[in-house]
Order: sequence, then structure tokens, then C-alpha cells
Amino acid sequence: MSSGARLGELLVRERLITPLQLQQAVEEQRSGGGRLGYQLTKMGFIEENELTAFLSKQYGVPSIDLNEFDIEPEIIKLIPKEVVLKHQVIPVNRTGSTLIVAMADPSNIFAIDDIKFLTGYNVEVVVASEQAIEGAVEKYYTSNVTFDDVMLDFDEDDVDVIDAEEDMNELDLEKSAGDAPVIKLVNLILLDAIRKGASDIHVEPFEKQLRVRYRIDGMLYEVMKPPVKLKHAITSRIKIMSQLDIAERRLPQDGRIKLKMGRNKEMDFRVSVLPVIWGEKIVLRLLDKSNLQLDMTKLGFEEKTLESFKVSIHQPYGMILITGPTGSGKTTTLYSVLSELNTTETNISTAEDPVEYNLFGINQVQMHDDIGLNFSSSLRSFLRQDPDIILVGEIRDFETAEIGIKAALTGHLVLSTLHTNDAPSSVSRLLNMGIEPFLVASAVILIGAQRLLRKLCVECREPVEVPRQVLIDLGVHPDEVEDFVVQRGAGCRVCNNTGYKGRIAVYEIMAMSEELREFVLNGASTLELKREAIRQGMKSLRMSAVTKLSEGTTTLDEVSRVTAAD
Repeated sequence: MSSGARLGELLVRERLITPLQLQQAVEEQRSGGGRLGYQLTKMGFIEENELTAFLSKQYGVPSIDLNEFDIEPEIIKLIPKEVVLKHQVIPVNRTGSTLIVAMADPSNIFAIDDIKFLTGYNVEVVVASEQAIEGAVEKYYTSNVTFDDVMLDFDEDDVDVIDAEEDMNELDLEKSAGDAPVIKLVNLILLDAIRKGASDIHVEPFEKQLRVRYRIDGMLYEVMKPPVKLKHAITSRIKIMSQLDIAERRLPQDGRIKLKMGRNKEMDFRVSVLPVIWGEKIVLRLLDKSNLQLDMTKLGFEEKTLESFKVSIHQPYGMILITGPTGSGKTTTLYSVLSELNTTETNISTAEDPVEYNLFGINQVQMHDDIGLNFSSSLRSFLRQDPDIILVGEIRDFETAEIGIKAALTGHLVLSTLHTNDAPSSVSRLLNMGIEPFLVASAVILIGAQRLLRKLCVECREPVEVPRQVLIDLGVHPDEVEDFVVQRGAGCRVCNNTGYKGRIAVYEIMAMSEELREFVLNGASTLELKREAIRQGMKSLRMSAVTKLSEGTTTLDEVSRVTAAD
């Protein structure tokens, strides 16, 4: 019996997965390769940390979270990259004559013997997930070429750079995009963005310079300025990678790049090319499914708020709306809801623009406005597909809102988003679209507003003195000011000297009680709705953000930047 089959049987016996989930993962493994444990976590059947804890207990070896661990360069040099990839291992530390090695499969005695022979050290094993090991290999074994190193490769005589607009043709563009230094530079921009955890890459041409910026934790940072004469070569290289028309420079274009990272990890880049006066601006959105957080308990909900939210999403029918500006994490929240509700007994259909992540077991439809496939037409089709749960990417017009409301009133759970500032103002938005108050009051069961706050770096956070009045103005109760501790990030290597590492959501959850339905029917204003919701226990976005501040999760500046005073 293979180690994968044995692992599967043990997980079923411990009731960590079901026999059906095992069968589906084995089928996926046969077609896509990789280890069984990787397939189980990839398909969302078991959490990565759950699997690692199980393997640790099963094999009687400690587990390790490689994301929380910095490995010294001299330790990495002890095992070559080819051995690391072959056996799915990573050297972690050395004490005397013992080398501590993290493995995805601690029962692989051949790998242990191989490493003993190769290094001359005794080997002590700790267990880590396959994804964590792959991430560590990417982090420590990928060539640490810098932008400066790549720029040294640009010899003015060797690189064919196109200057004059009128001389440009498709052959020239292809030739310039194929120059080795250009290829190396573009590859480095993409890989460096992945390593730094960027969500977007901006390549912007100006009259006398070209600028590359990354968006990390919601903020843009400039990372390099390649010579402006390379703008067409770099643009053409990215277009070729995303299969766009390199000769078309006057119209916007959209494409996609798929990069394979290691054996099992893939990274998608959604590419948008926009003509501007000095060339073409390119924005690449990084879509990393391995970073998609589907566990609701880790999104940022407070305990009572999460309870209220879960009660609503498990209702058999009704409409749930998540609101907030672009980039506030609405899609992640909705995907986590779908993940919670996704069972073999449930038929889920989604209309998205665009489909950002593929979710197993869910029927996802990509919108194409140019051929008439929009939210409202998709929603009509869904209702003929025997749905239980419907997700509409965004309610933008009366038609979509009307069909969604009717679906919610006829036995379907409908999830969608709106662009409003807070939860109570979503009611006014629906009324302004032309939906009758009695329909809104009957159909809507919950409205949630959210924002993303940057999290303090745990390595360099430190207490900071804040005047008493500033805290009171922020919304802290005067009685709590004396014991209120505010922290800031000093900046360190781990957080690229920003003081922040990662983001967390803050939520304003308004469950529609009978009293609030009465308020809607009686034409109450947004302010009246908000006051009544808070009286019933709703925490506003600012109140939730202040809670995160008191817990040492974020900073005073972030609370002020992201949330408005109540």
C-alpha cells in the first residue's frame, strides 16, 4: 500500500475527511499528480495546519510552521536544491552533529538516509506541510538576483531598443521582447512581486521615465525605474506572455499569465493594458489561491459578530449583501461563505466579473458584457438551473436587484455585493434603484460592511504614547483610556521596514431584526437605521477597528485612515 493511500485511510478513520472526499482527492491526484495530502488541502477538505498536526501525532515527531521561521543561509547550503525537490524536504537548523530537517512525509527513510550520507550529519525530522515546504524552497533556493544585477546585463550595443514610435512594427516588437535581459527583467519583476506578497504590479510609462510599483497590503511602493527606452520591449514581453496583440497599442486589452512555481503551485496574473499618452500602462493582479483565506474565524470577525453572521448564512432563503469599496475583501468574505455552505447536497451557482479563483464543487460563470452575458441575464438562467444558493458578483442596476430580490423571496439564498460606505446606507441604495421598501424589508436578512486594516508586524511592534484626547476623539470610552495600550511598528527586515505585515478585515454586521424591518417599511433615514442597529448591538466599522487597535493588531493611523468617525 502506498504512503498516500495509507494516509487517506488514516484520515478517514480519524473522521478528519469523509470517504467521498478521499475518493475525489485520489481522482484529482491521478489526473494532476502531487501527493494526496496536497490534493486534500488544495480542495479544501482539510486545513493545512490540521493535516500537519495529524502527521505530527501519527509519526510521533514535532511539527513546524515554516512561515514563522527564518532559516540561516549556511543551513540552506547543506542540502542542494535537486535533493530538496526530490524528497520534499528543507533543512531547518543544526545543533552540534544533528541536522533538523522538515519533511512532508516523515516515513520516507530513503530520504533520511540520503541526507545523512550527503551531509555527514545525524538527521532529526520535523513535519511540515507540502505547501509550506514548497514555499520555503521558493523563498530560499530561488536565485537572489536583484534588479541592479539585471540592469547590468543591459548593454546599449547588444540590446535592440526601439525609440521612435513611427518605426515600430510587429517584428521589431517581437525582437526587442525576446532579448535575454528583457526576459530576465520581466521574470524578476513577477517573481519579486510574489516573494514580497504584492497583490498588484503597476508598470507605468511617463515622458522621461518608466516606473514599476507593487501594491503590498493595500499600499503602493515604488520598486524600480528601468530605462524609459525599454518601455516598448517590457510591454511587448508582458503582452506575449499574456497572449495579447503586441501590434495593437491604441486600445485597452485584457489577458492572463499562468506561472508554474515548483511542482504543485501555480500563480495566475490577470493582465490589464491601458493606452496612456506616453505608452501603455500595465497592471497585473496576482491571484494566489494558496493565500485565499476561506476560514471565517481567521478573517477578522469578532466572536459575537461571527455568531450573528453564521446564523444568517445558514438561513434557507433570503438576501445577504456585503458592501465596501473596491479592494476591501468582499470577494474573500463571500468565497468563505460559499466554502462553508458548499456540500454535495447543495447546488451553488455564481456570476462573477471576473472569476478570480476556481472553487471545487461550485458552478462559476464568467461575465461577458459584449455578448450579453451580464449579471441579470445570468441570474435569470440560474433560476432555471435548480439552484439552492446564488452568488451575484455585484448589484449594479434595478434589473439585477429586482431578479435577486425575487429569487430571495422564492426559496433561494442570494449573496451579492454593493458599493456603499456602510451597512445601513445599503438599504437606501436599493430603494434608490427602484426596489419597493416592502420587498427590501422582506428579502434582505443581513447586510455587512467591511474594510481591510494593515496588521502590525509582530516582530517589531512596540508601545507608543498617545494623548488621552486623541483616543477619546477616536471613539474610546473615557473610562477605558487609562488602560488603553496603543502600538506601532518600528520597521524591520521581516516587514520591509514598513511596520506592517498582512491585513485583517473589520466588519459592521447588520442583521435585519423585526424592528429594523419596521424602520425600512416606515421610510426611516440611513442615520435612523444606523442608530437603531447600534442600539440593538451592532458594532460600527470604527468600533470594530478600535477593538483591533486595543488588541495590538493594528495602529492608530490605520484606524483613522480606513474608518470614518461614527
